[in-house]
Formats: sequence, C-alpha cells, structure tokens
Amino acid sequence: MSKNKKNFRPKARRVKGFEDRSGAVLRSEQQLLGAAASVFDAHGFEPLATPSFEYADALGKFLPDEERPNEGVFALEDDDRQWMALRYDHTAPLARFVAQNYDGLAKPFRRYAMGSVWRNEKPGPGRFREFIQIDADTVGSKNPAADAEMILLAAEVMRAIPAISSNFTININDRRLLDVLLTDIGIAQNEAGDLQKGIVVRAIDKLDRLGERGVELLLGEGRKDESGDFTKGAGLSPADIETVLRFTRTGCDQRTDTLSALQGLLGTSESASSALNELKLIDNLLEKSGINSQQARFEPSIVRGLGYYTGPVFEADITLQTTDDKGRPVRFGSVGGGGRYDGLVARFKGVEVPATGFSFGISRLAAMLAGFASKDEHHNGPVVVLALEPEHMDSYFAMASELRANGIRAEVYMGTSGMKAQMKYADKRNAPAVVIVGEDERKAGTVTVKNLALGSKMSAEITDNARWRAERPAQTTDKRDQLLSMVKAVF
Repeated sequence: MSKNKKNFRPKARRVKGFEDRSGAVLRSEQQLLGAAASVFDAHGFEPLATPSFEYADALGKFLPDEERPNEGVFALEDDDRQWMALRYDHTAPLARFVAQNYDGLAKPFRRYAMGSVWRNEKPGPGRFREFIQIDADTVGSKNPAADAEMILLAAEVMRAIPAISSNFTININDRRLLDVLLTDIGIAQNEAGDLQKGIVVRAIDKLDRLGERGVELLLGEGRKDESGDFTKGAGLSPADIETVLRFTRTGCDQRTDTLSALQGLLGTSESASSALNELKLIDNLLEKSGINSQQARFEPSIVRGLGYYTGPVFEADITLQTTDDKGRPVRFGSVGGGGRYDGLVARFKGVEVPATGFSFGISRLAAMLAGFASKDEHHNGPVVVLALEPEHMDSYFAMASELRANGIRAEVYMGTSGMKAQMKYADKRNAPAVVIVGEDERKAGTVTVKNLALGSKMSAEITDNARWRAERPAQTTDKRDQLLSMVKAVF
C-alpha cells in the first residue's frame, strides 16, 4: 500500500429528510403510542402489524405528491423483478390484508396499527421522509356512525394527552361536496377530469401552508416555490377559482350553521343531499356524545391530500400556541387525519368494501410535547449514584437496585472520572438528584442525597472535594436505611 494513500473516512452526515430521535422525543412517542393504543383497545379494536415493504402495485398511486417522477415512495426491484415500496401509510397495507384474508375476518373488521411510514417527498420544517403513524380503521361498514366513531376516537386520544387535552379541534368535511362543486363548474367526469380534480384537491390541502394566494396560483396556471421549482396548476378560470375558494370559506363556528351555508351553496342535488344528510347524522352523534362545535367542527377547507377518500374526511388540529427557540409564536396545526375510503379494498376484490379510519402523526406530536418538556423546570432524568470508591461498586449497585424496585429511575455512574466530572455528568443527564457515598459516609453508615434543582449552576461552582465538603449545598445526610425516603423527598 502506498504511504501516500489515505484510509477512507466517510463523512458523518444524516440522510436528508430523516432525523435522529432520542431522549425526550422518544419518551413522548412511547407515551403517545401507549395512550392511543389504550383508547383503541377500549373501543374493541385489535392490533395488527403489516410489513414495512409492500408490492408497489398493491400500495397504489394515492399520494398527494404524485406529480413527482417517483410518485412519493421509496421503491426497489427485488430478485423476482417485482417492484417493492416502503409503505407510505398503514391504510393501503390494511386494504391488501383485508382482501387477502377477507373470508376469515369478523366484519366489520376493526384494527389499529402503529409504526414508521416513509414518503419520498420534499423535506422541510416539520416535514420528514420517515415518521411514525398510529391508525384505527373499521372495514366493512357503510354506516356513517362508523365515521362518527373515528372522530370520537380522535377526540379521546387528544383528551388523553395532558398538554393538549382541551386545545384541539377535529375538522370535518365530506369529499363528495367538493366533487359536486367541481362538477357544477364543468370539470369533466373522465380520466382527464379526475387528474384535474386531483390537482384541485392537493391545492386546497395546502391552504394552511400556502394561504389563499398560493392556492389560487395552484388552482390556476401553477406556482413556483422559493427554490424555483414549478408546480403545474389545475387550469381553472378566475371565476371558477373564486367559486372553489368561496366553498373553502363556508365554515362557521357552529356545525349546523355550516350545514346550512353548504346547502345554500351546493343546492339540492342527490349527491350533495346524501353527503349533507350523513354530516347531519354525524353532528347528532357527536352532540349526544358530548363533543361540541369547538372540539369538532365542519370545515369545508379540509379535503385531505390522499387520493383514495370517497366521503367524510377529518383532521385533528392542535390549537395550542407556544414559541420556538427564538421566542417566535408557533402554532402546531394538523397532527392527524382520516376519512372514508370505500374503494380501496375493491382494487383487490372487484367489489366495494366500505371502510373508514383515522391516523395520527406521532412523530410530529412527540416533537411538540418534547419541546414543552424541555421548558419544564422539573428534572426527568435518572437519579445518579456516584461511584466515588470503585472498589465498593457492589454497594452502589445495591442502592440503585433499591430505588428502581420502588419505581424510581436510577443508575450507577460507570465512568472512571472524579467527583467533579460525575456531578457534571449527572447535570447533563438532567438528574433530579445524586446519591453520594464516599469514604466518610461509608465509615459512618450514612448516605448523602443532593437535590439538583439548581444542578447546572451548582456543578459549575464546584471545583474540588474540599469545597464540596465545606459547603454541602442543597443536600441531606442520614442513615443508609433512609435512602429511599430522602430520594422521594426530592420529587
């Protein structure tokens, strides 16, 4: 080997659109998944896990980003020359599972699923190419009550999250109402018309992000984004664009008022009447279940970007406001959605199998909750047992085991550094307390517990053992058998 030849060292870098998650974010994810699963279990839904990969033709072409060349999925060709793609949601794999196991399933089939999904979309703030979703679906029921139940499930999951329990709204619409409107303005009911409708739906779905002006451009000739990329529009006339935008503005504070406004805009066609009557039934069931118009409202601007919805659609919107790292106001917006998709299973079986479901984007919601946790002054790391005398590691292990046996997270310091470094370690671990047993404590049969409510400040001030022993700030020393009570007093 040439002396001048350097060993290859890859650059440490994260793939664009993917994220590393740790600590508070992962804990928030676990809490959210547990809370949602408990709600779904209580309603009689059964868990189901499907593979990360599905055959690409089984997934179908329903993504809102389908104008991209690879249609929004990550795909590869297997040894049998069949194209496989990472699932982009849990609904399309459910349709495949139901079609494959249809005769053996109790119907309606009620299941929930959780896990990562992948979308080959343009990443941006809050938009990742891999994220966790949890879904609940009912397959085999035409009853609008099944849609109402999905909205109730979404509300119950929101209520189960303390930070946002009263700061949410479930926005509800029906895709058939937009279909009626688009037919009225002259969009053809053929393949070309379906493509045009798809562009309109995807444009309206970006209303929150782009505002009316951005959507107006997408409904017309098209829009160029900040990067210079151009998205072709739906090609509607200015008058038709205004009609579509007027439809999106129809939402009122009360659900019944929105229904009246939609009735006036759409008239009494059979399709419009059918959709409005189902929304009236959903309104009644929600009212009887104690879900008011602030918690669940009819909002015609909600259309959902996925192409397989055929009836009611809904989105969970977080109304809570907070600030970012620079103190600027942040509103979190939509964290989940769903709707009725009566045609998805029919792709496999050739006959309609009605279905409805709801999905939460756990990753985005977890990041939000972790942000709140980072602003919380309370320490949520483990209690750290300092290892000041390595030859007595067995006694440190015994103390940590005692704390864990009583429901307290605890660890023994595993490094070889001195006291100052161990204190700094505990501070970085966000520890609520440290347990100290050095030579003096061991000989006296005592243990010292130091409260780290001011951990960062105190660890910066401590420079050596002598100063520590002279000042002993915010700490308590007592007999070894009082360890548990002293640590509990910290919380």
